[in-house]
Amino acid sequence: MTRKSHIALFALSSVLTLFAATSGAAQNRNAGSGRGFTIETSPKLQAIMDEAARKTIAQFASKNFTEKNLSITLIDVTDAKRPMQVSFRGGEPIYPASVVKLFYLAAAHRWLEDGKLKDTPELRRALRDMIVDSSNDATQYIVDALTDTSSGVELPEAEMREWAFKRNAVNRYYAALGYTGINVNQKTYCEDSYGRERVYRGAKGENRNKLTTDATARLLMEIATSRSVTPERSRQMMELLKRDPFAPAANAGDADDQSRGFTGIAVPRGSRLWSKAGWTSTTRHDAAYVELPSGKRIILVTFTTDFARERQVVPTVARFVFERMNTAER
Repeated sequence: MTRKSHIALFALSSVLTLFAATSGAAQNRNAGSGRGFTIETSPKLQAIMDEAARKTIAQFASKNFTEKNLSITLIDVTDAKRPMQVSFRGGEPIYPASVVKLFYLAAAHRWLEDGKLKDTPELRRALRDMIVDSSNDATQYIVDALTDTSSGVELPEAEMREWAFKRNAVNRYYAALGYTGINVNQKTYCEDSYGRERVYRGAKGENRNKLTTDATARLLMEIATSRSVTPERSRQMMELLKRDPFAPAANAGDADDQSRGFTGIAVPRGSRLWSKAGWTSTTRHDAAYVELPSGKRIILVTFTTDFARERQVVPTVARFVFERMNTAER
């Protein structure tokens, strides 16, 4: 077997193992397990979602932007005990770029709460830089800490399987909570992965990180409503996610400013914003919790693919949703 074949087969086997574990966890959990509440849907809210997607696609149609390039999930948490969720292609697995860091943040707080991680200044520095600055170096440190793995040269097959099992710890955690359609076991990079990291990811990205807007919106909702890990840990996570789209920009014109380059472009004056964005040469995403001046509180997660240079798609979706949500009834 060639080295390339070994890489492809290992990555494929990792994906199949993860799918089996996730499916089993989903089938065995009790309905609503880990939530303590039920997420409902709303025809009125779905109409807003459908129109937002339709108008956004139409606005960028001249650039060959189509529905396959867009996924959106909206959750109205104005009544935190009775959230309403709707989506447009919300179950589509998509490479999440740096939005995956939200999942590593919540997992780290679960590990801290359970005593599986030691709370140190260095860990806190890494968590802060991973979310506030979207540092890939900090994320690599956090993934190592969560999974007791490290990067390096290729490993013999048996050792690689043991390494892979450990690296899947975060996936097993979310599968046990009932999350489906996601893969959160890879580090983030400015350039590329090498050695065992590339073997594990697969030469063609067979085992890349994947998220859906539905899963991302659920996690952000749990954090925003103090249901992730503990209320205090949710508060600590929210502190890192807090953005100020109205403050003077330190780097004026920075299109990748998480406060002003994504959903923040569209938030009305008087709103409050918490978010985690992600971007690469092919993707541009944002996961945002917004408190509108009207009192409406919403989770809005927008993923776009193959149009990373079109920086107005995310705020176009958000602007329409905010305008309609300010006046809409549930």
